[in-house]
Amino acid sequence: MIIFIITLYFLYFLAKIYISASEIGFVSKAKNLPPVILSSENYQKAAEYKIANERFNILSNLYDYALFLFWIMFGLKALEAFFITDGGVFQSVLFVMSFIAINFILSLPFDIYSTFVKDRKFGFSTIDAKTYILDNIKSAVIFIIVGGLIIALVSWIISSFSLWWLWSFGVIFAVVLFINMFYPTFIAPIFNKFTPLEEGALRDSIEVLMQKAGLKSSGIFTMDASKRDNRLNAYFGGLGKSKRVVLFDTLIKKLNQSELLAVLGHELGHFKHKDILKNIAATAGLLFILFALFGNLPDSVYEALEIQNGAHSVIAIFLLLSSVVSFVVMPLFGLLSRKNEYKADEYGSECESKEALAGALIKLTDENKSFPRSHPLYIAFYHTHPPLVERLKALGVDV
Repeated sequence: MIIFIITLYFLYFLAKIYISASEIGFVSKAKNLPPVILSSENYQKAAEYKIANERFNILSNLYDYALFLFWIMFGLKALEAFFITDGGVFQSVLFVMSFIAINFILSLPFDIYSTFVKDRKFGFSTIDAKTYILDNIKSAVIFIIVGGLIIALVSWIISSFSLWWLWSFGVIFAVVLFINMFYPTFIAPIFNKFTPLEEGALRDSIEVLMQKAGLKSSGIFTMDASKRDNRLNAYFGGLGKSKRVVLFDTLIKKLNQSELLAVLGHELGHFKHKDILKNIAATAGLLFILFALFGNLPDSVYEALEIQNGAHSVIAIFLLLSSVVSFVVMPLFGLLSRKNEYKADEYGSECESKEALAGALIKLTDENKSFPRSHPLYIAFYHTHPPLVERLKALGVDV
């Protein structure tokens, strides 16, 4: 059984390496083609950033595979021997939180390199060491408090019910809903400063768009994203009365009013077409599959790993292997997401104009150094948005 688990994860690892290698080869050739959308200089920079990212991903995946082997062959057994005696809820919480903490610490050098070396080299990361450390401390405190409660509840459910996986699915899905509802108003402000957009033509125009789409929000805000990163973005967050419009300060600096309204029109298109609810439903479907699968693993899995079949080991195996299942369904999720993006583009262009939306998308691609071409396999597995070339063609804009 342990050979089967290692082989399964190896195939998953191999697939990710192959897709990254295919993308590197594709972009390396494509960067020598006549540039599209971007200027010649920025086209080359975007290609270099893409290649650097995928090389980093390959190295990171190699490390993750080594870490997986460590846990499967030695780590879980050693951690269980240290923490688990009677298999109570408190011991399960200590086991799982230690498992997560060790993974975080061992992966921290990759995050530091990505943030302070790779992304800074290409002009993205602006975060300083103090902010980075404070972010991690805040995240750790939230994890210890909220994560500890969730792990304790799931551990108790696993120990108390035969159909624990169904009840646990309900709890985790409720947590997903809770996060979607309260993240913009309670969690995000812990990390960023949100300032109400000042009154004026832009605010008035946004309110008109929101009324047209039937969106009632708790406000329109700007976020100090530039203290961490120079990339551009905007989003609608929250559910129910917590919904709010958030504009990155970097976006406001780079786009004119017409382009900003087109981007917001695109995001409103997702609201109008109920894409947020569709995504939540899709997440629920994936979670149900994961819990049904890992809730019915045979005892031979735990025997092969030489660990107890208890709440602590169930959660650890779930965390170790759920990414494999998620990877298999990613192409379907990506396909649905890309179709939704085309519809949102159409709505955004109707809110302002095709030219305004096209101009905004080009600026976003340029500022975020997004290479406009990609390998079909990479698109299938990782792109939630269609390639910009295809989006502009759908808008009727020549590239």
